[in-house]
This record gives sequence, structure tokens and C-alpha cells, in this order.
Amino acid sequence: MMAAMENMVETIKVWFRFVPREGWFPQDTEGLWARKLSDGTASVQNVPFLQDGVAEGDVVRYQTDADGLHWAVGMISPSGNCTIRVVPIPTGPLGRSPQAVHRRLSAFGLGGEVFSEDFPMVAFTAPAGADFAGIKALLVRGQEEAWWHYEVGCGTDEWWNA
Repeated sequence: MMAAMENMVETIKVWFRFVPREGWFPQDTEGLWARKLSDGTASVQNVPFLQDGVAEGDVVRYQTDADGLHWAVGMISPSGNCTIRVVPIPTGPLGRSPQAVHRRLSAFGLGGEVFSEDFPMVAFTAPAGADFAGIKALLVRGQEEAWWHYEVGCGTDEWWNA
């Protein structure tokens, strides 16, 4: 019975197109895992490393091309979650350690993923209702004390007003 229920949830990869940023990665697409909700809609299931304006849990509209790739074409409903990317400064007190970044932010219970061993950027989902003011204060302190660089890939009004 459990296997039959699991099969009812279809996981697909939804692709996003964007203009590459100068001095950043040369990619102009990013594929994010998503739970298919209906033909043409899906809920994003992982945190984006490159795509701005989308967060884990957002429901997006997609179109499937002739090759079977699902391309995001719009936002249906934002989740209220935020996407934060943190890159430890190699010469700083955390070194190149994504684990040390996770530890510094562990009090906030954020889920995150590491880009790669070569580039230890950690992309975090800050869930709606989290202590945005506390997270922001720690991110700023870490940047001021040369622990890391950070950016907000997707922020809500609640995030920006915290």
C-alpha cells in the first residue's frame, strides 16, 4: 500500500532560464526538483543555487517542450520561504567549511544544500515564520567579521521588513 501511495507523488525537474551574472557561474539555466501538482503546475522541492526569485515550496507554472523538459513560465503562489546563499571566506575563521556555516546558523533550524566541494556555497531555505531579524543580524555580523559573503536570492516582504 505504501509503495502505491508513493507512486502517486510524481517528482519532476523544472528548469529555469536566467541571464548569467558577470563574475558568477556561466550557466543560464538551473533545474530544481519539484512535486508535480497537475499538468503544468509543480511545487519546488529544493533550494535554488543560481535562480533568483524562487524558494523551496513555491508553486510554479511550467510548460513541457518537445524534448520533454519542463520549463518554468511563471509563479502561481509563493510559499513565504526565502532563499539565502552563503559562501565562506577561505581566509576567514570558517575556512572553506560549509559545515562551519551550517553550525553558525544551526540555531535557526535552516535546511541547506552545498553547491560543491570546489565551491562550498551553502544555499539555505529560511521558512516563512522563521526569526528573519535574527537570521539577518547573524548574516550581517558574519559578513562584517569576514566569515562569509551572503546574498538573498528570494526574499519576502516579511524578510525585508524584519
